[in-house]
Amino acid sequence: MSSAAGNSPGLLRLLVQTNLRQGWRRLRALREQSRLLSALIVLFLAGYAALAFKLFQIGLRFAGSFPGLGPVLIERMVFLLFAFLFVLLLLSNLVISYANLFRNRETAFLLPLPVPPEIIFRWKFIESVLLASWAFVFLVAPLLAAYGLHAGVPWHFYPATLGFIALFIVLPGAGGAWLAVLVARWLDRRTFQVVALALAVGVLALAAHYLRPVQMTEEQLETRVLVVLDSLLARTRFALFPLLPSYWLSAGVQQWAEGALAAALFFGLVLLSHVLFFGTLLFTRMGRVFYDAASVVQSRGRALGRWGWFRRWEAWRRHTRARRGPLETLLGAVPGLAPDVRALVVKDLRLFWRDTTQWAQTLVLFGLLAVYILNLRHFSTQLTNTFWVTVVAYLNLGACALNLATLTTRFVYPQFSLEGKRLWIVGLAPLGLPRVMLAKFALGTTISLGLSLGLIVLSCRLLHLPWDRTLLYAGAITIMAFTLNGLAIGLGVLYPNLKEDNPGKIVSGFGGTFCLVLSFVYIVGSVLLLAFTSPWHPAGAYRTGTWVAWGVFGGISVLLGWLPMRWGRRRAAQFEY
Repeated sequence: MSSAAGNSPGLLRLLVQTNLRQGWRRLRALREQSRLLSALIVLFLAGYAALAFKLFQIGLRFAGSFPGLGPVLIERMVFLLFAFLFVLLLLSNLVISYANLFRNRETAFLLPLPVPPEIIFRWKFIESVLLASWAFVFLVAPLLAAYGLHAGVPWHFYPATLGFIALFIVLPGAGGAWLAVLVARWLDRRTFQVVALALAVGVLALAAHYLRPVQMTEEQLETRVLVVLDSLLARTRFALFPLLPSYWLSAGVQQWAEGALAAALFFGLVLLSHVLFFGTLLFTRMGRVFYDAASVVQSRGRALGRWGWFRRWEAWRRHTRARRGPLETLLGAVPGLAPDVRALVVKDLRLFWRDTTQWAQTLVLFGLLAVYILNLRHFSTQLTNTFWVTVVAYLNLGACALNLATLTTRFVYPQFSLEGKRLWIVGLAPLGLPRVMLAKFALGTTISLGLSLGLIVLSCRLLHLPWDRTLLYAGAITIMAFTLNGLAIGLGVLYPNLKEDNPGKIVSGFGGTFCLVLSFVYIVGSVLLLAFTSPWHPAGAYRTGTWVAWGVFGGISVLLGWLPMRWGRRRAAQFEY
């Protein structure tokens, strides 16, 4: 081990070079697999960047148009955005670091080898930061470009901003890696789920109290804009806390844009000092802690924790193991559900429940949805114009549809690939792969449709929309649920990745990216088509084309959902193990 430790920089360089070579070969294989689809993905990414830049530019121009308050609003928006993105980056790094360090085949392969655990941890830390942060960089790049154009900054603002961002993303990566090791070392799966649920409920309760609507008197209603702006500035003051890394990034970017280079360099040095401090601690002191945590994870049995009531629950579960569990009893009450299909559904649900990484990502997703719902109440009290009511209603439909696409792409698409090396067992069973595919489609559609219908009905009620419009939007979401689930399952069978057991990496492949692109284009096109032919359109001239638009929407939905399912079922019937 001493010789391996002495060659530590060479080992880390070897791991980096090997993975870079593998990534380059995947890109070449993706390009050779279908040049048309690759060009479509590149076109989609470029279109998103151009559209985001234009929308950010319009938003900054609108916020800056308030006399006397424009610069203050823009400054607060930048601070608030980076504060929320810091929290999201921290959660993303926690989930990805946990999967990379303790649920990864490469890590399991490297641990028994004469490779120091420090080297394994360093490489996995670098990989986790890159995987968790590329979307952040892609998101904020159009914003910073629009901000620079709005402020009229010199050319050196852009490379300096890239340097600030490169330093910033290391800090949530370090925090996420440390939390991942802490969770793996001291919390088992059941305890983690209980603690995560308790924290989620507490955070939602605090958010509901913090985001409660502002009570305005009749005199304040006449100056409603000033009251809302004052409340906005007061409730977003937490983003100006000077010990937050997001504050250092936002202040550095704004100071550089205003020409105060000395102050901007000060915040850059603050970021650099913290990156060097925490990076040195991670690179020199976390290897042994990571190895101990990995040993605990691998050796942890079926014990559910040190708490007595957990042990009593486990004893009761062993005592009643021969009986049907609550999940089997619940699914057994579903009429027409065959026993083999019921067994497959129970297996998929239990695997999802036991996968901590997927469980944590679901918790983050629904936490963001809860924040969205809590903030939607404020919109309903401010909208009086028919045009803006219609615009916000269809924007809400688009938000609910995008959430549905996130569910189908992230959780439904990898279901077929997650069978992995066990696929031949399922394929040789009397159930057969075509029926397995249909069962997974039915399960994904049932769960995602139930969640999406609840979200669209609740959001429409918060917007005080009449029931006829609520039912219309619920019908659109229902059609989209069948389409997006059919698209995800069909493409998941057409482009399987049976060598990978990490759902995040399965989704990040060619088929998952293609599924995401098609889902996004379908949702944007459908919402725009339905909005411009809405019977509640203020112009009133589009009512005659409403039924035609719904017919086109239904036809596109059937084709986009049915064709991948048909091709996927044909592929499943001819699948070679």
